[in-house]
Amino acid sequence: MGKTTGFMEYEREGEHLRDIEERLNDYKEVYKPVPEEQLRAQAARCMDCGIPFCHSGCPIGNICPDWNDLVYRGQWEKAWKSLAETNNFPEFTGRLCPALCEDSCVLGIHEGPVTIRMIEKNVIEYAFAKGFVKPQPPTARSGKKVAVVGSGPSGMAAADQLNRAGHTVTVFEKDAHPGGLLRYGIPDFKLEKWVIDRRVRLMEAEGVHFECEADPEVDQLKKFDATVIATGAGRPRDLPIPGRDLKGIYFALDYLTGQNRLICDGLSGREMWGRINAKGKHVIVIGGGDTGSDCVGTALRQGAASVTSFDLMPMPPEGRTNDYPWPFWPMKLRTSSSHLEGGERFWKIMTRKFNGYAGRLRSLTTLSIDWEPGENVGERPRLIEVPGSDQVWQADLVFLALGFLGPRVDDIISRLGLEIDERTNIKTDREYMTVLPGVFAAGDCRRGQSLIVWAIKEGRECAAAVDRCLTGKEHLPVVDGIDITAIKR
Repeated sequence: MGKTTGFMEYEREGEHLRDIEERLNDYKEVYKPVPEEQLRAQAARCMDCGIPFCHSGCPIGNICPDWNDLVYRGQWEKAWKSLAETNNFPEFTGRLCPALCEDSCVLGIHEGPVTIRMIEKNVIEYAFAKGFVKPQPPTARSGKKVAVVGSGPSGMAAADQLNRAGHTVTVFEKDAHPGGLLRYGIPDFKLEKWVIDRRVRLMEAEGVHFECEADPEVDQLKKFDATVIATGAGRPRDLPIPGRDLKGIYFALDYLTGQNRLICDGLSGREMWGRINAKGKHVIVIGGGDTGSDCVGTALRQGAASVTSFDLMPMPPEGRTNDYPWPFWPMKLRTSSSHLEGGERFWKIMTRKFNGYAGRLRSLTTLSIDWEPGENVGERPRLIEVPGSDQVWQADLVFLALGFLGPRVDDIISRLGLEIDERTNIKTDREYMTVLPGVFAAGDCRRGQSLIVWAIKEGRECAAAVDRCLTGKEHLPVVDGIDITAIKR
């Protein structure tokens, strides 16, 4: 374990944010570097519990107590090797994962849990800085070729694992650079894109081939022994109410993608001015999740006159309640760095209509709502409108951050003729195989909109299934994590 009395001697201390005035003037990562002394002290708080719920709460089964102990003892290379056993991309999860492990940490029952995510991120960054991370191509090739369509976290994880098993892997990406939503959907202030580029270069040095601006045809995929579809869940949920056709209403991902392309692809001239710009405008974000938060941070950096967020649900409590006892994933108020930078948040607000003039959005009308518990156990609460609560809000731009309905089916999915299940995702069997022999699916396009850590798990498990199909043997590890986000009492 860490220091025997560490959890009694040290209080939880997380990463420190750069000053708001400073970070609103750039798109750099919002956190300051963490001193090694702080990291080792935080790792010392780990109690190496008899039953490590942090390990079981992590979908990919990260062995958190092991590398916490190694960080406390200053054995950074061993810590990195322990972390790399279960996680292909700790530099991504260490920045973007909501840290399911921390909410299931035993220490979190009565005080702040171990800062597992912060330690994870710094273990991999230390490993890169010290040269521990080096290309490790497979010692032998199987002679089998695998295509991976999509280079988000699931596709990259599948490609990485299949390459380690000795298969020759080609990743097809429709955009100009690999990374999927990691590159084009996540703002740079949460994940700078050099982090993705560094990992892609490492994978290329190990033998993975990336083909960008590529949308493979069916005949092209037939040349491979197996294909993995990992195209994500890119079909956004709409809000079909009066005035939806007014100019100034956009899907959140379209907004975020435009700004990311400006930074990543070096857009200029007409392309740059064609992006959605919130400068000097009154912005309303409908949807209170991570995507909505990303819109808030981006709009503030662009110089919006005001930014307001609406959420249909009640404001969550600040801490755990009896409805979500430890170690279950709690429904509690989560305030992002973007929320701290400015803007206002409102709960139990439903948008009734968009108002405009000459085809352009000028305002929107909302009403307040309440939620009435269902009459029977397990029945969903009912939405109740509050009479006389109509309110008009000035709005020049509205971003719809209402989640996603599943994968886009007007691409390789339709060309291959894959079946869609009742949840509008690609239908597979327990071995991740679709209705077409040799064609597999993984990630959000199969599971539905989810977390980056679940995308990596899906990619790893799918790769193991592909390897079994191609070789009849078990070469790749699979860890059965617990979906603690989905567990209800």
